[in-house]
Amino acid sequence: MPNIRSIGAIVTGAALLAACTPAPAEVDERPYVVATFTVVADMAREIGGDAVRVESLIRPGAEVHGYEPTPGDLRRADAADLLIDNGLGLEAWFGQFTQRLDVPRVVVSRDTDPLPIVDSEHANPHAWMSPREAQRYVDVLEEALIDLAPDAADEIAARADDYRTELSAIETELLDALASLPPERRVLVTCEGAFSYLARDAGLDEVFLWPVNAEQQTTPQGVLAVAQAVEERGVPAVFCESTVSDRTMREIAEEAGTRFAGTLYVDSVSAADGPVPTYLDLLRHDVRTIAAGLGGGA
Repeated sequence: MPNIRSIGAIVTGAALLAACTPAPAEVDERPYVVATFTVVADMAREIGGDAVRVESLIRPGAEVHGYEPTPGDLRRADAADLLIDNGLGLEAWFGQFTQRLDVPRVVVSRDTDPLPIVDSEHANPHAWMSPREAQRYVDVLEEALIDLAPDAADEIAARADDYRTELSAIETELLDALASLPPERRVLVTCEGAFSYLARDAGLDEVFLWPVNAEQQTTPQGVLAVAQAVEERGVPAVFCESTVSDRTMREIAEEAGTRFAGTLYVDSVSAADGPVPTYLDLLRHDVRTIAAGLGGGA
């Protein structure tokens, strides 16, 4: 028989152990949304607000085109209540990745009027780089998220309206900044042809070193053609995207006697402490960088 002292020690130890054992984590009962990459994840998060829980398969700063899903990605997708992808061929890996999953899926570019990749039959997937097209993304997300969380319909609709207002203001800022730019200088020169939709909306000609996701296809002839366009049209500034090397574009700027006016962000938001932690920050950064580069040199 244990004595009173030993029983007291056991009880005391059990009490201490219980005090040190963490409480079970609170289960998040909100609908779980999984998006392919950070841009559409951020849009869904902002529109859905507290009504949904949103995650991105691809981490901030990573390349989306050639992404290779992991087993962990598959588990997250399988647990989702809704999958969101951009479509237009951006995530070539996504269809095979999800073909065995019984999870509802929404393609946010569903109502986009697609532009072709130059010299290709395929659509340019970067429609979100146009504030105008992005409003169509918002329409699709609003509908899908209200279906997912009908009790929060009013909140989601209000957040979607606010988001569309922000996008409209960003487009107006760009158009106003470039309004006085002479026609011969209305040229957007970048490394990748990822700005077709934005250039169309802003009345800019698009010149680039390679089409979508084809950096390895850069040729001396292509570099020469871009350099000639910059010189002949007196382009005041050139740019390059954050996910690729800007070395060639800087060399073109130096040879052509123009400025390398900054880095543009396309396929990903940054980390929370980075320069473009949200999609709206990304758009504002790019619009203001382009406007300062082209408008400032007019």
